[in-house]
Amino acid sequence: MKIDVTIRPVTFGPKFHWFGYYDKYQFDVTGRYALGMEVDFEHRPPNQYDELNLGVVDLEDGDKWMEIGSTIAWCWQQGCMLQWRPGFQNQIVWNDREDNEFVSRILDFHSGKVTTVPNAIYTLTPDGMAGISTDFRRIQDMRPGYGYSGIADPNEHSLAPDNVGLSYIDLKTGKSDLIVSVAEVASLPYPHGDISGAKHYFNHLLVSPDGSRTIFLHRWRFGSGAFHTRMMTVGLDGRNLRVVDDWGKTSHFIWRDSENILAWSWRPSEGYAFYLFNDKDGSVEPVGLRKMELNGHCSYLPDNNDGSQWILNDTYPYGKDQKIQEVYLFDAIKERRITLAKFPALEAYENDSRCDLHPRANLQGTKIMIDSAHMGGRQMFLLEMER
Repeated sequence: MKIDVTIRPVTFGPKFHWFGYYDKYQFDVTGRYALGMEVDFEHRPPNQYDELNLGVVDLEDGDKWMEIGSTIAWCWQQGCMLQWRPGFQNQIVWNDREDNEFVSRILDFHSGKVTTVPNAIYTLTPDGMAGISTDFRRIQDMRPGYGYSGIADPNEHSLAPDNVGLSYIDLKTGKSDLIVSVAEVASLPYPHGDISGAKHYFNHLLVSPDGSRTIFLHRWRFGSGAFHTRMMTVGLDGRNLRVVDDWGKTSHFIWRDSENILAWSWRPSEGYAFYLFNDKDGSVEPVGLRKMELNGHCSYLPDNNDGSQWILNDTYPYGKDQKIQEVYLFDAIKERRITLAKFPALEAYENDSRCDLHPRANLQGTKIMIDSAHMGGRQMFLLEMER
C-alpha cells in the first residue's frame, strides 16, 4: 500500500517552536488550527523565570502564527500541557505558575477570555469537564526535565507522601480531590523485590476514552540510581486500583480503547517490545514484533473502515554514522509498516532538552504534526497524507 505524504514547515526562526507530548490534542476539531510553543533559546533547562510564548498556527492562512498567551511553568519534553479542551470546540488549556502555586489557564479562543483554575492539570477527561493531575513539584525533584522549576517539593525528604498522588480537578469549580496517594500505591507489594526503601512518584497520566479510568506510571528509585516503573490504572473515583504491568520497564503507552492499552515494555516472553495489555482481564499480547522494534511515542489513527488498524509511531535516533529519527505507520491487523518520513538527528539535541518527533494526528487522521530540529533549531512540520 502506498501513502502519499507532503511535508512542510509551519513555524520558522529565528525563534524556536514545538508542541511537546504525543497524547494531547494539538489540532482543533476542524483540523485548521494547530497549537504551538515559542522560545528564544535552546540547549539548557528552563529556569523559573524563562517565559514561554503560546500560539495558534492557522494552517489555511499561510501558517500564520497568532500569539494566545504565555507561561512560566514548562519543560522541554511536555511543554506546559498545552491542548485543545475536548468537548469545548474553542477552548485551550495550559499550565502556568502564579503566587508560588501551579495553576491552569482556560482560554476561549474566539473571545479571548481567560479563566484560571487553582490547580495544574496533567491530562483531561474526554468530556473536558475535569483534569487529572499529579504533583509537578515532585516530578521535578525526582526527574528534572519533566516537572516545572520555581517551586520546591515540600515532600522532598518523604519516600512516599500520603498527601499527594493522583488528583481529580473539577475545571468548573477548581476543586481538587485526591484519588489515590503515593503512599497507598508504594505500599502495594512488588513481586520482584522490596521497594519500601525507595523514593516514589507518579508520572504520565492518561484517561480512558470512556472517561472511567486513568493510567499512571508509578515510578521509584533508590538514591541516585535508575528509576523503575509499573503501569497502573484506577477509577476516577479512586476505586479498583490495578497493576497492569509490574515488570518494572513500562515506557510510552496509549489507550487503544477503554479496555486495552498499547505500551512499550519488557516481559519474559519477548523481551523489549510493544504489548497490548487488557486492563480488565489481565491478558497481554505482543504487537508488531520485528516491525516496531524500537521504543516510540505511539497513538492510534481514527478508524477509516478499510479493515486496518493504524498505529502512528516514531523512533528515537538510531544508526551509526548519521543518526536519524523516523515517523511511520504500522497496521496492527495486516502487519505492515509504512515509513512516512525520516529526519537527521543532530548531536546537540540530547538528554532532557532533546527534540523528539512526538507525532500527533488530527481527529480526521489526515494530518500529522511533528517537532524536529533537523534544520538547526526545533520547529514544527506538517505531514499531510492521502491514503
